[in-house]
Amino acid sequence: MARKDTVDALRRRKVGARVAAILADAGYTVTSLKKATPAQLKKHISEEDALRTLKKLGVKVPPTKPKPTKKKAPAKKKPAKKRKAAPKPTPKVAPSKVPELSTWEKRVQRILIQKKRKLPLSILQDVAARAQKLGLKVADLAKVVERVCDGYDSHLVDPNESCGIVSAQSIGEPGTQMTMRTFHYAGVAEMNVTLGLPRLIEIVDARRVPSTPVMEIYLKEGREDLEKIRTFAQEIEMTHLDDIAEIETDILNNQVVVYPNLPRMRSRGVTTKDLDKALKRLTKKTVTRNVDGKEKEVDAYVMESDQASYKRLQRLLELVKGTKIKGIDGIQRAIIRRRGDEYVVYTEGSNLAAVLQLPYVDATRTTSNNITEIHEVLGIEAARNAIIKEAGDTLAEQGLNVDVRHIMLVSDIMTNDGDVKAIGRHGISGRKSSVLARAAFEITAHHLLRAAVTGEVDYLDGVAENVIVGQPVTLGTGAVNLVFSGAKPTQKG
Repeated sequence: MARKDTVDALRRRKVGARVAAILADAGYTVTSLKKATPAQLKKHISEEDALRTLKKLGVKVPPTKPKPTKKKAPAKKKPAKKRKAAPKPTPKVAPSKVPELSTWEKRVQRILIQKKRKLPLSILQDVAARAQKLGLKVADLAKVVERVCDGYDSHLVDPNESCGIVSAQSIGEPGTQMTMRTFHYAGVAEMNVTLGLPRLIEIVDARRVPSTPVMEIYLKEGREDLEKIRTFAQEIEMTHLDDIAEIETDILNNQVVVYPNLPRMRSRGVTTKDLDKALKRLTKKTVTRNVDGKEKEVDAYVMESDQASYKRLQRLLELVKGTKIKGIDGIQRAIIRRRGDEYVVYTEGSNLAAVLQLPYVDATRTTSNNITEIHEVLGIEAARNAIIKEAGDTLAEQGLNVDVRHIMLVSDIMTNDGDVKAIGRHGISGRKSSVLARAAFEITAHHLLRAAVTGEVDYLDGVAENVIVGQPVTLGTGAVNLVFSGAKPTQKG
């Protein structure tokens, strides 16, 4: 019992359990420990633990003198060899994306600083350009800047304005008037491209591959030379063996025979050398073939099956048909059209990464309607601009006038965390913090059950959840609380 009492007493004084047990087993009590010296306790525990224990028991411990250490004689230093000083690295300077302000732009900026007003850079540059063209004096320029600032401030969003709902209504209402058909591409009658409501749904759903991927390819040089443009189109167009040859199965000899079609090869820009290079596994022979009722000797490529099986022969036929001869993967067809003073190549299918690697392609103008591909190749800012362009063009093509700021808000929400998210339960709507807002969108029972199991709390900050519970929405006038404190009544003497 005495040991247990000693351990408990030491533990109450915040002595470690291990040290308390060792000292109790050694026969010490709290009273005897207060009379002990660190040298005595060192027989059972370390010096650090002994000093720490005595301090916790309130015993004053004399400071220990450090042992004198012998100073070592300094070693003789060898004369260091002189090394050539390494060149100092030049500090890297980030390139400025904003050009320096011109003289007139600096004048406008000084006026803004004096009046303590603000304008976006684009409006500042526009005002400066027009003022320079008219040659305005400083006083007149100040009046113009004042009027522009007043007009800009009047167009700002009001505090607590529900801009998200306004944008949703501004895009959704015109969307009800859109058609649901596939139209021809602008200026290219041979190409069918999804437009209208289906295309708008593809954009906001962030589909990985659109139903009709299309590219517009511009060249750096030779844009006006039709022959150069045609040669380029033939190079990028995906060409399989089935496109330039007639492929047959010879069941009797258990082999697949390929007969090149010279007119098709010329139209696709494929030479005999290209064909020989692509068909290395096949044997080139001269065979007899019935052409227009006459037996003729023609060149052919033969591939024999290793098994006497009809199914094996059919699989071999499909494999030979899909042999790639030339072109870029994903581009099924290339069409040339004149736009202004130059020719442009339109493609069915998209492979932006491979096309931009070609040295003669103008990467600053070449575009694709595949937003996910643009994000992977050029980054999230390019994807944001692509969403704005594609959605705006889709609405404008139907004759619907929607302010670009609404579309910009949608694209910002879809791309604000560095990834392209869909507007739906798998994207933005499914990531809302409010349980009731998620439940009001889709899969009501699932969201409510999961929230109940995990103990989620809804703080009713948004619109949908406040409407559901029947209380004022915290937007507009509902975001302001008024408190009236009347004058205190004076007491009559």
